[in-house]
Amino acid sequence: MHDLIREITDFIFVSDKPQQADVIMVAGGSHPQLPEKAAALWHAGYAPRILLSGGVSIKKGFFPGPQSKTEIYNGRYTTEYAFFRDVLLKNDVPQQVFFGEDRSAYTRQNADFSRMAADRAGLRFQKALLVCLNFHARRCLCFYQAAFPETDFFVIPVSGRKITKDNWFQSDYGIQRVLGELARCGQQLTADDMILFQTSVSQKT
Repeated sequence: MHDLIREITDFIFVSDKPQQADVIMVAGGSHPQLPEKAAALWHAGYAPRILLSGGVSIKKGFFPGPQSKTEIYNGRYTTEYAFFRDVLLKNDVPQQVFFGEDRSAYTRQNADFSRMAADRAGLRFQKALLVCLNFHARRCLCFYQAAFPETDFFVIPVSGRKITKDNWFQSDYGIQRVLGELARCGQQLTADDMILFQTSVSQKT
């Protein structure tokens, strides 16, 4: 593998092993594998709560529906949160376990509005498992770290759109998606985000 491809891969495709945490956070999306992974982690006893995030697509202005498994998840979902909620319930996660927000339209809002939901519930988390798409992992982690600077995050990625860390550079579509994520990391992070990261590091050392 070319050094540049390896460096991009290592940066974008963040992945950690699951460990005991205070909460499982799920970034917004339309892939049922996201809440399914959260349900599996909860059933395995990794965390007692699940924090869901997701409203409608910022590009379309509505929730377009599940990307797959529509024969199982076939409700009339108006938001990503409503979709995720149904997936969790159909995977035997009790309603009292999960909470969240249904207004966010993009990744930064996923993180910021999740923080608001946690604050409203009076909850603070030392450790969190962050479930997101594999090629979305770095940008997702950056925004969630900024929103929860006191929390240690462990990224639990799921595969989406047939893109993996081993094949993304082998197709035009994979290259566009991953390089698009790389560009957004530079375009969307702010100086304030970096200050929060520095503060978080200093508090933990």
